[in-house]
Amino acid sequence: MQELSPAKEIERSIIKRDRKEIWNPFVRAVKEYALISEGDRIAVCMSGGKDSFLMAKLFQEIHRHGKMNFSLCFIVMDPGYLPANRRLIESNAALLEIPAEIFSSPIFEVVSQAGGSPCYLCARMRRGYLYEKAKSLGCNKIALGHHFDDVIETTLLSMFYGAEIKTMPPKLRSTSHPGMELIRPMYRIHEEDIVRWAKGNGLNFLNCACRFTEQVANKEEESKRREMKELVRELKKKYDRIDENIFQSMHNVNLDCVLGYKSKGETISFSDIYAGKEE
Repeated sequence: MQELSPAKEIERSIIKRDRKEIWNPFVRAVKEYALISEGDRIAVCMSGGKDSFLMAKLFQEIHRHGKMNFSLCFIVMDPGYLPANRRLIESNAALLEIPAEIFSSPIFEVVSQAGGSPCYLCARMRRGYLYEKAKSLGCNKIALGHHFDDVIETTLLSMFYGAEIKTMPPKLRSTSHPGMELIRPMYRIHEEDIVRWAKGNGLNFLNCACRFTEQVANKEEESKRREMKELVRELKKKYDRIDENIFQSMHNVNLDCVLGYKSKGETISFSDIYAGKEE
């Protein structure tokens, strides 16, 4: 029997060994939230971490075995990585047989001079550069590797620190780039299963290649997300399905029993709801 290449072995692990935890949730999210349509050209945005590399392999598999006609391109934005980090991305792309196009941007340099919150500014700038690159490649969608745990943590952060109930949607229309959409096909995949997949295949990815990690490690925006991750971890010791229940609650919002909500920029109060004025 012919020996399979490392990339083929990893592809097999997704379809066979990790089918229940990774492949099925990926396909479910794609179908449930209608993330892929006929004729789409999707820019699969890769940061160099485990999440986006797995997403790239999942897209290759669904493109190869799926029934819809769509096309893919794989892009990596280098915001100013150290040479060793960029080489790791390049070697992983080669190992996994992902034809990733790496392009450079001055984000780290700009953020270092801007002051304020580096994470917030970096995230906004990254999104803009990815949209521009995707648009130049003829794409109508960009795909990001946010997973189930990201969704849960964002939901809790909005409640605890933003005094509102909102979450990270599985797809959204760009307000700055008309005709472009952002999709999150890893929406139903748990982080622990991504970690298990990477370790099970002996893969080593970038963890955090940001130049500002040490600078922001104790700052508020980073510590809050770590706090939410730890909170969920502790709650799961007592309530096994607490994360699933938080996730499902965002699909089952009962507007008959809320004290107010916002929609399309308009705030609806409890008095409005009670009086029937929201209709």
